[in-house]
Amino acid sequence: MRRFALLSLALTGLVACAPASDDEGMTAKQAAVARAEARFTGPYAPSYEGIETRLLDGDLVNFHVRMRGARDGEDVADYAECAAARYALIRGYGFARHLRTNVAQEAGLWQADAVYTISAALPDGLRTIDAEVVVADCTERKIPTV
Repeated sequence: MRRFALLSLALTGLVACAPASDDEGMTAKQAAVARAEARFTGPYAPSYEGIETRLLDGDLVNFHVRMRGARDGEDVADYAECAAARYALIRGYGFARHLRTNVAQEAGLWQADAVYTISAALPDGLRTIDAEVVVADCTERKIPTV
């Protein structure tokens, strides 16, 4: 009976959704979607405070980035990814592979310490990036690169 009532409401365009105030009663996927949507509401005025790049060994590169006004750790990790993509292009490579990112926040200053490998060919692994595509996305999102 409940399914019929919900279907009836959906068909007539009268479906109303109550806002969820917490993750209780939600599936893990629903909770993740709600958190992701919450990231992109409200004002967002980041201040990018700088990028430090260190070549560790051959194709292994460490990026330290700092920013203020991040919504969460994903914003500062995105900043590090943008730096890695531009660095790969500057060095004449087309790809990078993410190895790790550590994010910390103290007194409003977000920092990321990220390590990537750079390469001319698409590297093995699940967390690879096409440097040209990522740099174009960063430019569109107004995230500075190296």
